[in-house]
Amino acid sequence: MRRFVYMSSCSVYGVADGNTVMTEQSPVNPQTAYAGCKIAVERDLTEMMGADFTPCFLRNATVFGASPRQRFDLVLNNLCGLAWTTGKITLLSNGTPWRPLVHVEDVCEAVRLALEAPGQDIGGVALNVGSDAQCYRIIDIAKFVADSFTGCSIAVGPPDADNRSYRVSFDRISKVLPAFRCRWNAERGVQQMRQLFERIGMQAGDFLAEPYTRQKMVNRLRSSGVLDDQLRWTAPAKVAVAA
Repeated sequence: MRRFVYMSSCSVYGVADGNTVMTEQSPVNPQTAYAGCKIAVERDLTEMMGADFTPCFLRNATVFGASPRQRFDLVLNNLCGLAWTTGKITLLSNGTPWRPLVHVEDVCEAVRLALEAPGQDIGGVALNVGSDAQCYRIIDIAKFVADSFTGCSIAVGPPDADNRSYRVSFDRISKVLPAFRCRWNAERGVQQMRQLFERIGMQAGDFLAEPYTRQKMVNRLRSSGVLDDQLRWTAPAKVAVAA
């Protein structure tokens, strides 16, 4: 039986009342094309499920932490990069939206367990990946960062167009994959990022470089002709040259 573990996202819940904890049975409310795509793929893969194909869907919380393919456009990592390179965290909102967080290593562990789980337990199942203890307001994440990066200040802005806010329950994953545990929390993740920056002597140019921010990289691929306006790959030859 072939197993397909799809990397979905808790962002599918979109905008929710901060007092309502979203579960996998909650209505989805995608606010971006990214989240809408996640829901569409979950739907299409479910329709393909059969005796020789078992998909499951890991709705990851917002990922943080150091990794070989680093991301700086995710909230905790981004705030750490700002604190290190500028000494100031400027939030583009009032800091009240909720975000669940999960470390990249804990996501990898969830993937491993999903691959090993019995097909009857995991087939066609969506699982929120994270921990109930790791749901934070963005302002609280900023405070964790400022506490670790000495001398860093925080500036809060007005509410912005990105109104995503969601608290999420991770009860189902503890039942379907009982061995899953989050080994990282936000405070430890901030410390890891600071240690990484110190070790490599990270500069502002590194933090702002295209490969570490998805939108910048997509724009570069579009401008170079590797992606078309529908974000589809163009001729294989162009892809090979760009790589």
